[in-house]
Amino acid sequence: MNETRTTPPRKAGPGPQEPPESAEPTEHDEELRYRHPGDKRQFVGQSISTGTMVRRLPQLIRRALHLAWRADRRSTVLLLLAQAASGVFGALALYATTGTLAAMLRPGPVAAHLRDAAPSLAVLTGSAALRAVLGIAVLTLSGRVAPRINREADMALIEAGCSAELAAYDEPQYGERWEAADRGASTTPDLLTSTQDVIASAVSLLAAAGVLATLHPLLVPFLLLGSVPTGVAAVRTARIHYLAAITTGDERQALRIYRWYLIDKGRADQVRSDQVLPFMLDKYRKAEARIVTVTDRAGREAARVSLLAALGTGAGAALMWGALLYLVSSGRIGLAAAGSATFALRTAASGVQGMVGNGARLYRMGLYLDDYFTFLDEAGGHRIARGSIVPGPPRTIEVTGLTYTYPGGQQEPALRGIDLTLTQGEVVAVIGQNGSGKSTFLKLLSGLYLPQPDGGRISWDGVPIGDLDADALFRQVARVPQEFARWPLQAAENVHLGQYDGDDPAPAVAAAAALTGFDETVARLRSGWRTLLAQGWQGGAELSGGGWQRGAVSRAFFRTARRPGLLILDEPTSDLDPRAEHRILHSLRALAPGRITLLVTHNLANARLADRVVVVDQGRIVQTGTWDELAHCDGLFRELLDLQADRTVPAQRPRPAKHPRPTG
Repeated sequence: MNETRTTPPRKAGPGPQEPPESAEPTEHDEELRYRHPGDKRQFVGQSISTGTMVRRLPQLIRRALHLAWRADRRSTVLLLLAQAASGVFGALALYATTGTLAAMLRPGPVAAHLRDAAPSLAVLTGSAALRAVLGIAVLTLSGRVAPRINREADMALIEAGCSAELAAYDEPQYGERWEAADRGASTTPDLLTSTQDVIASAVSLLAAAGVLATLHPLLVPFLLLGSVPTGVAAVRTARIHYLAAITTGDERQALRIYRWYLIDKGRADQVRSDQVLPFMLDKYRKAEARIVTVTDRAGREAARVSLLAALGTGAGAALMWGALLYLVSSGRIGLAAAGSATFALRTAASGVQGMVGNGARLYRMGLYLDDYFTFLDEAGGHRIARGSIVPGPPRTIEVTGLTYTYPGGQQEPALRGIDLTLTQGEVVAVIGQNGSGKSTFLKLLSGLYLPQPDGGRISWDGVPIGDLDADALFRQVARVPQEFARWPLQAAENVHLGQYDGDDPAPAVAAAAALTGFDETVARLRSGWRTLLAQGWQGGAELSGGGWQRGAVSRAFFRTARRPGLLILDEPTSDLDPRAEHRILHSLRALAPGRITLLVTHNLANARLADRVVVVDQGRIVQTGTWDELAHCDGLFRELLDLQADRTVPAQRPRPAKHPRPTG
């Protein structure tokens, strides 16, 4: 059953709301506006600066290397060694450049010059070759480590998400934290790449600075003079493009949603029959136009910043060449040293630009990585933290004064003061209209939800469910929810779900399936129990709605046969024909001993098999008794029973009288 809790729309004044007079959008219309959780727009806009990046980069580099270390220690060590060696050979190449130029520019025969330059040329050539090999090694090692980091991050995130209380999904903040953490996990492969690029740029910068300091100390300040304008521009343009990206995040997400709704198989028939394509494409184009407007504006602003930086860099280059000419003309350095200084300054400028550009990207990733690690620590603030008592099959479940309200300022309580005792071996039918609180009640009984503070008590054999070990409690529960899962697994796996203790599960799977008729469904499949139930995949098959429901009930019967604790079936025969329904209900009665069984059904005739019927209305138990007792007294059960028995329909339209054909 789907119990939908809705909040009434706000009204501008008393009286019913009127439909809009025009279909044209206005400024008050609500459109898809997706705020990417955790993007911290205002904070990012103010904090992306050279100073903040410099302070934060060491921490982010340590975090990236820690992730890489956990994913693949050997490759991480080799990657760092390759980066360091590449920097060393880069410095050797710069020094060798000085020796080569000095030998070539010296007066004398060319042959003598080449002979003198040979050692430096050998070092230069060898360094270049080794750097090329190391570059290949770095790319290979990065390609090996990055996907491993991503897999580790994904698995840790999934584990953390599944470690949260079910009630977390009713909290809007949980979804936001999950989305932010998921985005953080998706950045982890790029995190290593950016970290590696920052390290490589830093190594190049240090090598160039060492060479310049050796040639002449006065050349070292030109590292900043030639690189600062470009570096500042890189930070500014990074901020511009980043803010443009998150500003258009609403529209980009809307485009993905529109696209998915138009191409998804589940709605493909309605896209065609309702002729919705032109209308939805118009919304798509408008969202795309808003993205283009923002990105074009950001592009123009970034181009202006880059132009100013280019002018500053040109001025710095002019000063640099002027200083070099002065040092050469004054005899402070030779022509060879000046040539080497030119190469070193260019290398340094490239290193600064790489550090700033990749540092800005690394800094942005770090914001989402913070959300990822926070979620891992807290599971979105809802990590399961219960008691340690391991329960057995419950002999008695007692519910006292149970009240439950979903989050939301205008929500009415889903349950109000429920009192009920359930005993082992008993079958209890839970009856009620849609939205009466049945699903919420069953989730609380099975420990998926915990009673809220001052919201009453649920105990298994006298122990509050909050004091029980969560996994041990769940092992005692077998459920068939109304919206049951259709797992993309083999037919047999859809029944046992890996829940067996090393023995061959086939006999137990077959026994559970025989109780529901699922074995007959499987017998018609091409590969029997090994058939993949995933249409659209190679070899995959699809079942009818009734076939899937038989499989879901078989899954619960398999589970409860192993640990007969609490069996809950929520509309387990809604998609079945009378023969299959009869078979499952008789099996349910036979399984009753040794467990507590709860059956939710809108077919009141099915409730006859129950030892007791509990009628729920607006979150309260309004009636309880046997089927015969409730059927012969006034109340909601009798009212629903009478409505279900009333099969009168409007009379058919009278047929026109037939007139005899004229003869003669």
